[in-house]
Amino acid sequence: MNIEQARFNMIEQQIRTWEVLDPRVLELLPTVPREDFVPAEQRVLAFVDTHVALDHGQVMMQPKQEARLLQEAAVTATDRVLEIGTGSGYMTALLASLAQEVDTVDVFPDFLELAKKKLADHALYNVNFYEGDAANGWDGDGPYDVIMLTGSVPILAESFSENLRPNGRLVAIVGQDPAMEALLIVKRKDGLIERISLFETSLPSLLNAKTPPAFVF
Repeated sequence: MNIEQARFNMIEQQIRTWEVLDPRVLELLPTVPREDFVPAEQRVLAFVDTHVALDHGQVMMQPKQEARLLQEAAVTATDRVLEIGTGSGYMTALLASLAQEVDTVDVFPDFLELAKKKLADHALYNVNFYEGDAANGWDGDGPYDVIMLTGSVPILAESFSENLRPNGRLVAIVGQDPAMEALLIVKRKDGLIERISLFETSLPSLLNAKTPPAFVF
């Protein structure tokens, strides 16, 4: 496989067509090799438009989902970022390349250890790794400028938006199949919350995320 051609095709045919046009994102993607974060046995899937399976029944997002959420988060060099779900560490690396500092949380310690090694391999040292169940909120060292959830949640806990600084952004995929949508939540300077629907999609849920009560006839 021609790695660079596959990467170029992923960006041009998958990511740009999903309205990812921010030059900072498009220029970043070739510099953080996605194939380094995909499990070795699935390296052939690094640039394919699909979820890539990880251990513990988890997945990496599709490349277009990653890039679009990264674009909507609008991370700047002075931002402090909270990532819920370290997973493979790839999104962590993208966020760390743009932000001042990233706190990333995962319930699986082996994900954290592997991600820590991979980010060090790419000289990304502005990341703090935390083990914990954060699907329904994480206070950590907030408030944060950006919060990103890398798995879906049936219900988005209010504590996430409460943990945003003024002008902070939260990106998350919310709902249950077949009705999930990616959302951008913006906390205005006056404290009011603006909720923007970005696109319909599908993504497996974060472990232990709360679900709405079942409807009883």
